[in-house]
Amino acid sequence: QVNLVESGGGLVQPGGSLRLSCEASGSIFRIDAMAWYRQGPGMQPELVATVTSGPNTNYSDSVKGRFIISRDSGDNTVYLQMNDLKPEDTARYFCNAYLKVTSYSRVAYYWGRGTQVTVSS
Repeated sequence: QVNLVESGGGLVQPGGSLRLSCEASGSIFRIDAMAWYRQGPGMQPELVATVTSGPNTNYSDSVKGRFIISRDSGDNTVYLQMNDLKPEDTARYFCNAYLKVTSYSRVAYYWGRGTQVTVSS
């Protein structure tokens, strides 16, 4: 069984910063990529940022230059440093991992339950 647990969300004023963390634990053979998604009220889920084992990173245009994704492969943890936050960044942020649980299993996606980020004055 694989568990992803996010932390670090909260209420912040516009222009402020937050750092989200997500730790993957359990039966994990290899993590190929980790990502952050978000879903605002009444919105479709949005891919925010990804990091591969390269590590290569990619960002949505809406957060490029403000958010930084990084990964601690030793701890199977991914971080999202969010700077210059805006009200439109308000959403529930979900962690995603693309991984194998054994050497012979297929790669599959796993999700955390999310952490709420609210940007408001």
